[in-house]
Amino acid sequence: MKFGSTGSYVATEDLSVAVNAAVTLERPLLVKGEPGTGKTELAREVAASLDLPIIEWHIKSTTRAHQGLYEYDAVSRLRDSQLGDARVHDVANYIRKGKLWQAFEAPSRTVLLIDEIDKADIEFPNDLLQELDRMEFHVYETGQTIRATRRPIVIITSNNEKELPDAFLRRCFFHYIRFPDMETMKRIVALHHPDIKETLLSTALTQFFEIREQAGLKKKPSTSEVLDWLKLLLAEDLCAEDLRRDGADALPRLHGALLKNEQDVHLFERLAFMARRSG
Repeated sequence: MKFGSTGSYVATEDLSVAVNAAVTLERPLLVKGEPGTGKTELAREVAASLDLPIIEWHIKSTTRAHQGLYEYDAVSRLRDSQLGDARVHDVANYIRKGKLWQAFEAPSRTVLLIDEIDKADIEFPNDLLQELDRMEFHVYETGQTIRATRRPIVIITSNNEKELPDAFLRRCFFHYIRFPDMETMKRIVALHHPDIKETLLSTALTQFFEIREQAGLKKKPSTSEVLDWLKLLLAEDLCAEDLRRDGADALPRLHGALLKNEQDVHLFERLAFMARRSG
């Protein structure tokens, strides 16, 4: 079972090595990188490449680690007891299985995605240490011990919004997804827009990387955003010549796909204004 590039995902050599190393070591793979660099999609592609089911746990600021194990619905049990429901005598009827429980009891090996772990409270990663290490946990209400029948492939993503605890990091295999260079980006685009003309692609990507390197930019456009931009360019049937910019028109065509806040739009407008003055 080896992961590599698929028909819909370009995996660089170092990323493939990281995934396969984590699988061999049976350690969670912690993936960091800029938003939009394909971290979440990586887990789905690993599952598809290895022909495994995937269980996705998307973390929010309110998510607690225990929710990944199970939740006990005491309110429903109290209501049923007041109504005389026979279900109330079996506490298991009020246990809701979390994503880790589902992955642990799956009949075959699964890929478990814990997405954007840095959104949660700082204690969240520490609260999962033992469960991810031992691949088991205890259900106090029923007295059960849930053990993984097959150790899942755990992929954890982070946007670096918070520092993760050292104890958690020690238990992971780490990989940082670097932003694609020009050649890798062309390979990525070829998967999504195989019929794009080379002249348009080269001009658009050159302009895209120039925008990313502009000093003072608050949010650099990501891979997903350049794919959206190219889709719009193709839908408008624009050619490479249509993308040419001079100093008086610093904003790119259809810039709303690339620039996502007013500060960055104003930055390019100021550049255009200064170019006109100097001209």
